[in-house]
Amino acid sequence: MKTISGALAAHYAGTVTTIATCWKVTRADSQVFGFTDHRYDIVFLGVTYAAATGHDTTDVDSSSDLSVDNLDVTGFLDDDSLRESDLIAGVWDFARVEIFEVNYADLTMGARQLRSGWLGEVRIQSRPRQFIAELRGLSYTLQQTIGEVYTPSCRADLGDARCGVNVPALTASGQSVTSVTDRRTFVASGLADGAWTAGKVTFTSGANAGFAMEVKSWTNGTKTLVLSLPMPYPIAVADVFTVQPGCLKRITDCRDTYNNVVNFRGEPYVPGIDLLTRGSV
Repeated sequence: MKTISGALAAHYAGTVTTIATCWKVTRADSQVFGFTDHRYDIVFLGVTYAAATGHDTTDVDSSSDLSVDNLDVTGFLDDDSLRESDLIAGVWDFARVEIFEVNYADLTMGARQLRSGWLGEVRIQSRPRQFIAELRGLSYTLQQTIGEVYTPSCRADLGDARCGVNVPALTASGQSVTSVTDRRTFVASGLADGAWTAGKVTFTSGANAGFAMEVKSWTNGTKTLVLSLPMPYPIAVADVFTVQPGCLKRITDCRDTYNNVVNFRGEPYVPGIDLLTRGSV
């Protein structure tokens, strides 16, 4: 049940209201951002809610069957706070969002909470230059799978407590880009052969310093790295990066690459759907 102060309730009941909607966004890196649809900035409980350059929200889609509450927020990209490169790099992924209303003429009345949840899918449109962000309500967590099922692939992540592989010892740091094809593909001639596919590249210099991306594929012969998604900024020759090894979660990788089959957390010999649908010979 939502509760509001008596003063704010009386204000809502009046014939004229001075209500503004505020969005408080807390990113995974603990940075807090505030936005409001009011024409001026609002400072509430120590957070400054900036007057947005332009945004719109859909109605909240709620039901009584505990399905996910959905709300879409559309706004223009603002280089001061909402940069396209940050959205692409995943800086805003899983950010905590709180939406509430206040009386901007008297903030002592408190707030009326509307919704809270997490940012879901974010889409970027180039014309006009704007973003569309999906807000997932608290019931979203009730639809997540709890527990594990039988799978032919490993359920552990490389280097975690169940896997046991010493990833830092296998990480290659101080590597340098020697040629570039685009923001996804580049060559690192000095990088030694290794299991870099499904690993992670973290740039430590250049325009992408501090950004990381998963490796889609690695070619030993040509020393070519292809990333899963483009980097936010162009990759340049001599950019320095660190790359962690990856694992395709197959028993062959666990056995042949890491000599760690004793910790394999899958069931590679469980019959699959292909066996069930195969006709008799």
